Amino acid sequence: MDFLPADYMVITIRLLMAAFLSGMIGIERETKKQPAGLRTHLLVGTGACLMMILSLNGFDNYINNASGPLQFDPSRIPSYVISGIGFLGAGTIIVNRGSVKGLATAASIWVAAGLGLVVGIGMYYVAVLSTIIVIGTLYVLGEVEKKYISKHKQKQIIIIAEDQEEMFSKLSGYFEDNELKVMDFQIENVDTYSEKRVSKYIFSIEEGYVSNEIELVKEVQKLDGVAKVIV
Repeated sequence: MDFLPADYMVITIRLLMAAFLSGMIGIERETKKQPAGLRTHLLVGTGACLMMILSLNGFDNYINNASGPLQFDPSRIPSYVISGIGFLGAGTIIVNRGSVKGLATAASIWVAAGLGLVVGIGMYYVAVLSTIIVIGTLYVLGEVEKKYISKHKQKQIIIIAEDQEEMFSKLSGYFEDNELKVMDFQIENVDTYSEKRVSKYIFSIEEGYVSNEIELVKEVQKLDGVAKVIV
């Protein structure tokens, strides 16, 4: 078998194009500081393209030299790629106190695998159009969702403060006075933070109502008994 196949230029173009298109999606995820960014998406897309090329061309020698009837299904390997990529996407999903994050990144990894497959089979137009749709969904619709739709999402505010009977009412009263809608709250004991007995007050604020996090932290920090504020 020759080192360079007869269609090596086609294979080169397909691998580079898969890497480029998947990388573009990865760059968008990188700017959003997601756990799976440029390198992850680029590798997934390139790997999927590699598997598609293997499925199409990797068995030519076997088929050409076979003496009897053959059953050849080039879709078998790609189907395993699509089903198997799920474990990588699942690793980007974070569940924290009932809030699920990373679903968009997991979906973008799955799409990157699909891009690699369609580029590997030579469907360039489909790959480019899909990339435009995905980036538009992640970036443009992401901004629209953040501005107009995401008011039901919660922003967590953690306050380390003295363990006083009136502390919780003082904090919740502050949020109410500033028209901050408290969706949920928890109180946890923290015995090692300072010499005084302190507690961790965890408030879930409706995200659309938190317009200036820095000012919020400064104002809460001024309250008597508050040691630390984490937003």
